[in-house]
Amino acid sequence: MVVTNLDDPTTDLVIEELHGRGISVVRFDSGDFPATLSVAATITRTGIAGTLTTPSRTADLTRVRSLYYRRPSGFTFPHLDEQTARFAVTQARYGLGGVLAALPGCFYVNHPHRIGDAEFKPAGLAAAVEAGFRIPPTLITSAPDAARAFIRRHGSVIYKPLSTPLYRVEGVSCTVTVAEVAADEIEQDVAGTAHLFQRRVDKVADVRVTVIGRRVFCVRINSDLLDWRTDYSRLTYDVVQPPDGITEGLSAYLAYFGLVFGAFDFAVDRDGGWWFLECNPSGQWAWLEPETGLPMVATMADLLERKPR
Repeated sequence: MVVTNLDDPTTDLVIEELHGRGISVVRFDSGDFPATLSVAATITRTGIAGTLTTPSRTADLTRVRSLYYRRPSGFTFPHLDEQTARFAVTQARYGLGGVLAALPGCFYVNHPHRIGDAEFKPAGLAAAVEAGFRIPPTLITSAPDAARAFIRRHGSVIYKPLSTPLYRVEGVSCTVTVAEVAADEIEQDVAGTAHLFQRRVDKVADVRVTVIGRRVFCVRINSDLLDWRTDYSRLTYDVVQPPDGITEGLSAYLAYFGLVFGAFDFAVDRDGGWWFLECNPSGQWAWLEPETGLPMVATMADLLERKPR
């Protein structure tokens, strides 16, 4: 079972690989509920039973081997008034969402509840420290004076959104970018919500580490960009081996949140040290395979097939 949005090329590749192996796949977007997606589940002595039906498939909920959960769209009820829609969204989340989170004998990549836990950046940074990673000095605040003092203390400081909601600018979807910030740019509006400030790492490269089950794929991303995601055309890639202690830290971090997949970002400083920036439990990874030749799609299919290696 694959739960994702309609436009997800990473999932397309994994499903194609599974189909090539003769593995049955039911794909849907939970946001399609209830328009084109329905569920009929009962609670039995052995757990959840029943069916989930899409326009082209019907899944027996007792026979779901694995569930790959990747960024489905949210529930919407545009035909209802605001209060009724709010009620319907809540029932859908805890009804359909509750069923999908409790499938008997199912292997989750990753479990949606564990994804939710790991998406909180403060929790992720605290877990990284516990796992033995170095993190840049970090401040999370709604106090303008605290932000200014932090910037003056550390000099080169960047601002990061704590989450990545989409903004629409003239009808075009945009994201809030990572950017360097000076003390005199901090206005009183900072008091309006929480913000994350972090000392900038004097880096020479970035590393994306993709952990799929027990396999670890480390790719050095070479660029002169503060945030390499802003221009993929300027990137080059090298497969690298992690320094001592990194692999153990990755395992500890994932175990802390109960994850089996994670897309980790590290900054590499001029001495070759790796600094933990974040781990995305639903991060992108498939674009790296054609750039490096790493067998990442096959590895994800192995994991979902629960194929021992």
